[in-house]
Formats: sequence, C-alpha cells, structure tokens
Amino acid sequence: MISAEKITSLQNDRIKNLVKLRNRRARDQQGVFIAEGYRAISRALDKRIQPKEIYFSREWFLGENEDELLEKAQSSGARLYEVSKQAFEKVAYRDRPEGLLAVIDQWHHRLDELKLSKPPFLLIVESIEKPGNLGTILRSADAAGVDAVICCDSVTDLFNPNAIRSSTGVIFSMPTVMTSTEEAIKWLKEKNIRSVATSPRGQRPYTEVDYREPLAVVMGSEQFGLSDNWLEACDSKVRIPMAGQADSLNVAMATLITLFEAVRQRSD
Repeated sequence: MISAEKITSLQNDRIKNLVKLRNRRARDQQGVFIAEGYRAISRALDKRIQPKEIYFSREWFLGENEDELLEKAQSSGARLYEVSKQAFEKVAYRDRPEGLLAVIDQWHHRLDELKLSKPPFLLIVESIEKPGNLGTILRSADAAGVDAVICCDSVTDLFNPNAIRSSTGVIFSMPTVMTSTEEAIKWLKEKNIRSVATSPRGQRPYTEVDYREPLAVVMGSEQFGLSDNWLEACDSKVRIPMAGQADSLNVAMATLITLFEAVRQRSD
C-alpha cells in the first residue's frame, strides 16, 4: 500500500527546492542530486541505492509498472510525495516527463577503493565539459566492461541532471572517481597500469597498439584534448584515422571506438 503526502501548490517549499537542485551549488550544499524517470530510479533501487524522496504524478505515467517501483522505493525507506501535473511539470528536467523523480544522496569514490579485475581495464577522462558527454561515456564504459571511470580535473558535475539522464542509470553501477591528473598518474604508476592516450597527435592508429595488458584508456576534453601532463605521462599515444575534413570526433564517440578495440583484443 503506497502512502504519500500530496502536493498541489507550485509555491510549496519542496517544489521550490527541487527547482533549486538543478543548480550545482544547491546540490553540493545539500549533498544530494535528482534522478528522473523510471529506468534511472529502477536501476538505483536494483543497486540498493536508497532514494531519500520520490516525487510522482500519475498524470505523467507511461505505464511501466510505476506502482511496483513506488512500493519498492517506499520499502527501501524513501518518503513519497504525490504532486499535481502542473507541479511536476515545474520540477521536471525532461521535455516529456515520466512522472517520477528521486532525490538521492551524493557519493564519492576514491582511487584506493577501486576493485580491479585481472588484468585491470580502466577509462580515464580529463576535463570533460559537457554533462551529456559524461553520461554517454559512462554508458560506453559500462558496455565495454571497464572496472571504473576516473574523471580528472573535471569541469562538469557528475551529478548534473543531463549526466544522470545520458547515463540512463548506469551511474548507479559504474564506479566513478573524481580526482586530479597528478593523483591519477601517480596511482597508475603505483599499480603498474599502462596508459594509452587517444589524441590527434598520436603516432600510431589506435588499432596498432596492445590493449591486453593492465590498461587505462585516456581521453581528453572536447575543446582542448589532453593536457601536456597526460601526453607526457602516457605510455602510448594513438590516433583515430580521419578521412574527411574533421580532425577529431566527439569525445564520447571516440571513447566508444577506442574502448571496443580494447574489448576486441582482450576477448581474443
């Protein structure tokens, strides 16, 4: 049996706070973020991540067993709030809301907490600027089976609503560490993990290096690529051959291509 407090006013304090949580400062101050939609919330619950609050509006439901999800969330300890269609439209981030929004505590992983496979397989990204790219990169990393994603000198916020949405809930299962380039380079050396940087300045095509050893694939920012620190520290620098006028690919696309070359080799 679902038990939920009803909210109809657009001026309700909880509604106002949900709007504030679109802003990084408010999210960081409160130590929470918002996840919207059935798939993202369902994946959080599947990974035993307990939402603090769930806001829902039946008038936006798409018919994907929402009541079952709400019961599961309530059983996990989440407080439920049923809001009017207009109130939910005000707090929703999506153009076409699904009628489900969760408030979840932020978390922070450290490099020394990572559980590595044998041989390790990691993705490192530096100074990613666009939240949508970060979310898509997390999906690619998940699909490729990497152990973790390490975000160095991050410009965007891991808990940005666009990053959450683009990850389609993968954020709840993919270990992700936010750290500095210096710390990541030091840690890789301590772990004897080889790094391969993808850059237009790479000496060899990305298909001509060995990805089967303990490995970290390293990708740079959308605008500036990899810093000199990474280009100097990486064991190999590779490029994705370009046949047209463009000299580089979108970082999320380049990440996907490089990761799956590693998957191909490591599967042989």
